[in-house]
Amino acid sequence: MLYWLTALSDGGDFWNLFRYITFRAGGAFLTALIFGFLFGKPLINVLRRKQGKGQPIRDDGPEGHLSKAGTPTMGGLLIVGALMTSTLIWARWDNPYVWMVLFVTLAFAAIGFADDYAKVSKQNTKGVSSKMRLALGILIAVLASLWAGLHHPAELQNQLALPVFKDTLINLGLFYIPFAVIVIVGSANAVNLTDGLDGLAIMPAMIAASTLGVIAYAVGRVDFTEYLDVHYVPGTGEIFIFTSALFGAGLGFLWYNAPPAAVFMGDTGSLALGGALGAIAVATKHELVLAIVGGLFVVEALSVIIQVLYFKRTGKRVFLMAPIHHHYEKKGWAEPTIVIRFWIISLILAMIGLATLKVR
Repeated sequence: MLYWLTALSDGGDFWNLFRYITFRAGGAFLTALIFGFLFGKPLINVLRRKQGKGQPIRDDGPEGHLSKAGTPTMGGLLIVGALMTSTLIWARWDNPYVWMVLFVTLAFAAIGFADDYAKVSKQNTKGVSSKMRLALGILIAVLASLWAGLHHPAELQNQLALPVFKDTLINLGLFYIPFAVIVIVGSANAVNLTDGLDGLAIMPAMIAASTLGVIAYAVGRVDFTEYLDVHYVPGTGEIFIFTSALFGAGLGFLWYNAPPAAVFMGDTGSLALGGALGAIAVATKHELVLAIVGGLFVVEALSVIIQVLYFKRTGKRVFLMAPIHHHYEKKGWAEPTIVIRFWIISLILAMIGLATLKVR
């Protein structure tokens, strides 16, 4: 919205700063961060009053989690509120990719909110049925994939770009939409599965989003794409403002989610964040890079899939408990140890993901 202030500029004054994505990205970060600090405590107080007993804790979960009973959930409202407000203030409203990512974020947040509300109101861990969540997620992802495809350059439509190899494109044809749906829905659910310890999901999501934001900025500039040997997707640079807002919103939330958490993000936050990551990857044509920078989420999801399939086949478990962060809890690792080590892994994967930009 503030981009419109450039109409007041003569080309060399203060108003001209609003033309620059980097300046507006900084503003988006600070706005989201301040939003989190201002509204975090009041929101937590409201959630605590409305929810009473807070988020239900699984009886079959790690014993240490029983002490978290009574902690309010739906803290994702703070993240999404800060993210949406900041992005709408600082991003250009005529950019289709910004609206696509905002749509996915808000839509998955709505699914998560409905699930959290059902759990809290019924005081059990069963919320919205998994089939309903999956169906709605697929519908959202289909719309977002078609939306992105309409605005991609003709030479990139329905194409799968490979990391590092700029000249290699795989034409998926009609299969691209199902592929993109898997990316978005899979990302949303992978982040949701990771959200099991205080602060565990939010920092890796911030790291992955920041990495994808840098990539979005790079692929949205023709000069950068020529130098970095990546495909040019005009308009994606504005996504950097969204990811900067996400980082600020994430820090604001983490202030209250740091162990011991005063609030959980719930499915409201985890589904929204995961969906956003998938949407950015589809918009920037970096779907496979998401599997690298979001590798922690991939491992968390795979640990659940492996556990379920192996147990159904043999009646035995591969992990002491899935997702894999619970496996390490069962092995005796302290919760902060797991969280910080997983953060470190996320940073390493982010650096690897960024390395795919430069191949010369």
